[in-house]
Amino acid sequence: MLNHRKAAVIGCGFVGSSIAFSLIQRGLFSELVLIDANADKAEGEAMDLSHGLPYIAAMDVRAGTYDDLGDCALIIVTAGANQKPGQTRLELIGQNVAILNSIIPQITARPFEGILLIVSNPVDVLTYAAFRISGYPAHRVMGSGTVLDSARLKYLLGEHLNVDSRSIHAVIVGEHGDSELAVWSGANVSGVPLDNFCEMRGRTNHREAEERLYADVRDSAYEIIKRKGATYYGIAMAVARIAECVMKDERAILPVSVVLGGQYGLRDLALSIPAIVGRRGVEQILEIPLAEVEREALHASAAQLREVIQELNLP
Repeated sequence: MLNHRKAAVIGCGFVGSSIAFSLIQRGLFSELVLIDANADKAEGEAMDLSHGLPYIAAMDVRAGTYDDLGDCALIIVTAGANQKPGQTRLELIGQNVAILNSIIPQITARPFEGILLIVSNPVDVLTYAAFRISGYPAHRVMGSGTVLDSARLKYLLGEHLNVDSRSIHAVIVGEHGDSELAVWSGANVSGVPLDNFCEMRGRTNHREAEERLYADVRDSAYEIIKRKGATYYGIAMAVARIAECVMKDERAILPVSVVLGGQYGLRDLALSIPAIVGRRGVEQILEIPLAEVEREALHASAAQLREVIQELNLP
């Protein structure tokens, strides 16, 4: 029977342990299970996290096994090889699909009926691989997508305009990677079209600013990895936000990685697209208005991912 207050994180590296910490801070669950190929690592992370619980909430954080997953409402998969300096997310594909091929059958062998959330990179390809390997309905399998990329865009726009980034509505779609695109045509600040708001703040040269901000978003991970070796805090907060939408049945709109079935004229792959996210997972994929150049860029991004998927020999 599904326990709506129980979740699991598979993979206890920097990303997985940071996600666990972020989930605990939000108090979404009464039970959190940590699983790692290195059982001692999972045990150590669980111990460390548990020691702070007297200052947060009453809950059970423990290392576990795949036998603990049957009644989870949410399973978050972060296991995989880390992106190295100068390495693209797509270059991780061989190693991480192999890891996914060892993890997913362990989950499907249990009576799991919750939501499967993929965070490992390249997240769009791995989300589609998880969908195919698991055989779960598409709405129950999603990836963290461009939720973090979109937050980066909002943050940088907030800095550019000197306004609270929470007032900015802008989204990155497509691949969570080098071919992603910003939907400038729909960007606004509290309902005011972005170009108009920029002019109110004395900002002109809109296209030049857009190109610079987009490049900063796209290259953020490379810059962080070059400086500190890995990115994990930002994605941890982004994943916690997705988890909150699922557990509270918010039906919030987030650009998660979803399996497409004809939307935007695309199918048989996963891309990061705004979707309504709630307790059932992906409740609806939204076909948002796109400028013609944006639609072309989305299809170009999809073509790159489809080439990779076709080489994977998925079931």
